[in-house]
Amino acid sequence: MKDVIEQYLATWNATGDARATLLSQYWSPGATYTDPMAEVSGHAGIAAVVDGVHARFPGLVFTQVGEADAHHRQVRFRWGLGQEGAEPLAIGFDVLVLDESGRIQDVRGFLDKVPA
Repeated sequence: MKDVIEQYLATWNATGDARATLLSQYWSPGATYTDPMAEVSGHAGIAAVVDGVHARFPGLVFTQVGEADAHHRQVRFRWGLGQEGAEPLAIGFDVLVLDESGRIQDVRGFLDKVPA
């Protein structure tokens, strides 16, 4: 499951063609994403949410915080958003559910710490 988390975070950190490639390779075409501020489906919807985060927090990156917990086709983990190598400005946790082929099918996100 570590690879899935790495590719998920890479999707959030990527832009343009690189992000489109990650979405195509690692996300189910009908993938859904839900957090307190967004509820979208499909690659275009997910890309729009990521674009919004990039616009609001330019130059910040997503990293994994702590260890992941996984069973069956799902994994939960904490993430941070901040400057590379610095204390994260935002922290949350996500639950990823994979489809039968191992691609991300559903994401349920929660925010633990958000900047003002």
